[in-house]
Amino acid sequence: MTPDELRQSYVDFMKRIGASQVPSSSLLPENDPSTLFTGSGMQPMVPYLLGEKHPIGNEIANIQKCLRTVDIDEVGDTSHLTFFEMIGRWEFKANEHNYKQKQIDAIWHWQIIELGMDPGRLYISAFAGSDELNIPKDTEATQLWSAKFKSVGIEPIIEDDPWQYGASRGGKIFLYDEKENWWSRAGSPLHMPVGEPGGPDSEMFYDLDPSGDPLDHPASESDRFLEIGNNVFMCYTKGETGFVKMKNPNLDYGGGLERVATALNGDKDIYNTAFFLNPKNKLMELSGKSYADDLKSFRIILDHVRAATFLINDGAEPANSDAGYITRRLLRRAIRAGKKIGIQGSFVGQLSEVYIDEATAYEDLIRNKKKVIEIVNKEESLFYRTLQQGEFEIQKHLKNKGKVTGADAFYFYETYGFPLELTEEYLTESGYSMEDKASYTEAAKKHTEMSRTASAGKFKGGLAEHSAETTALHTVSHLLLAGLREVLGDHVHQQGSNITSERLRFDFNHDEKLTPEQIAEVEKYVNDAISSKAVTSISELPKLEAKESNVEGNFWDKYPDIVKVYTIQDHEGKVWSREVCGGPHVEDTTNLGTFRIAKEQSSAAGVRRIKGVIKDKAIRI
Repeated sequence: MTPDELRQSYVDFMKRIGASQVPSSSLLPENDPSTLFTGSGMQPMVPYLLGEKHPIGNEIANIQKCLRTVDIDEVGDTSHLTFFEMIGRWEFKANEHNYKQKQIDAIWHWQIIELGMDPGRLYISAFAGSDELNIPKDTEATQLWSAKFKSVGIEPIIEDDPWQYGASRGGKIFLYDEKENWWSRAGSPLHMPVGEPGGPDSEMFYDLDPSGDPLDHPASESDRFLEIGNNVFMCYTKGETGFVKMKNPNLDYGGGLERVATALNGDKDIYNTAFFLNPKNKLMELSGKSYADDLKSFRIILDHVRAATFLINDGAEPANSDAGYITRRLLRRAIRAGKKIGIQGSFVGQLSEVYIDEATAYEDLIRNKKKVIEIVNKEESLFYRTLQQGEFEIQKHLKNKGKVTGADAFYFYETYGFPLELTEEYLTESGYSMEDKASYTEAAKKHTEMSRTASAGKFKGGLAEHSAETTALHTVSHLLLAGLREVLGDHVHQQGSNITSERLRFDFNHDEKLTPEQIAEVEKYVNDAISSKAVTSISELPKLEAKESNVEGNFWDKYPDIVKVYTIQDHEGKVWSREVCGGPHVEDTTNLGTFRIAKEQSSAAGVRRIKGVIKDKAIRI
């Protein structure tokens, strides 16, 4: 089954059971500076899990692009990926009497009946309950899964002591405590703040090695059991004295599309799925080596180039900070791995092109193919120059000092981007060895601590922690875009934004540097809107109707069928801004203060960036 066929199978099945499809959000979250990347399908759904009404209904499904940087150093084994696609299904304010059955019925039918997955190799985890927290065992989920196994002639033995016996007693359903089978944004139930929703989850695992160690079990550190999905039953709220059952719980299912493909393949190696087949063949052609010759290097290249390709398309061009730094790190790690398997000259752009040509589910990536490959090639060329400069600096250092310590190696990395591994490799080739290598770790740790101190003032809680400041600047960003379009022309659209409690950063397409006069005109437009005491209103419109009525938006192919439109209009009827958005906004502009453009500069070819602040604000939300 090809990736496109697998995606389409999921989308079609979700539609048949009544779930409305929403497109993937960007890998770069809007208005959430608490995280660099979208790391799960749930992330864009949090407002609706917390009670906000979703514009297209209570049952939603999607396939979300995700990136998890915590897995960068894990890439190279059989299952870890930095970029992956997460299939999801949500039910908001569900019927407490049947929502678990509905989900378990659905995911069983898709995996076992539609895809033909072997139920004999499917294993389940469920919540064992907690006497200490007065939360009962998830008997309902256990019984529902048991019925499914019985329906195909499998005896569903329930293992209540997996850490002692593993799978040796024939267990199919494994019971774990809250450390393994409880979900909330805060983690374990003990860490949940009052008012926070959470609940037991039930994970699905596929046995990739039925003849493996009988003491292995789903939660053990083993590559035998591959997690392919998780069903979160968000049915409790943390109260002052304990946990309160919700009358209208939420359902959140998330599964790894590539992992489902791995299970269907029956092979432990995720890189042997169709997601990586053609890129792998291209890499073998470029290197003249087989995949088996250097599994780790091949996997690093395959994963990192794929991730960087999607990141660049979503706006994270290689840079020295924030999201762009991760893109740069991924590409440079891939280039280093390419050297290890003997690739001479540029290759990353060629591999990126293979991924783009196969990304038929992502029309925006197909459209941006030329631009993405140009950026990849430019970064690869830049890194080769970095390598040359790094080698020159090491030569000079050896001539002057006669040795290179770990701390020196970190200096080469921090200053020139020259990696530790290449410093060691160069020293070995030159007849030297690194002295006091431990000082590299010490220098890196000191640098990290300094970076954390410097960034301590960064906004970390999304729009919830500093709601007044960030909400005010979010509203101002709408007025800023309207002002830019008024002054520069209707060709101007938003290309990206980042909002902290102190400032807004706004990217827009425009080929020329703004003149001082244009900056003054834009500032005047925003401040005139603020002083008009304009009121913010919200409406929900069909996407086509909104687009045809000239509502501002630049991501129409990514919007759902029903969109939220925020209008900022004064009491005389003048519309200052009308734009598709997810909110939130101030209720009126009366106390926003004075807006000032602090900086205007280039962000990328054809893209300008404005940093702006508001002063003397006293906001009502």
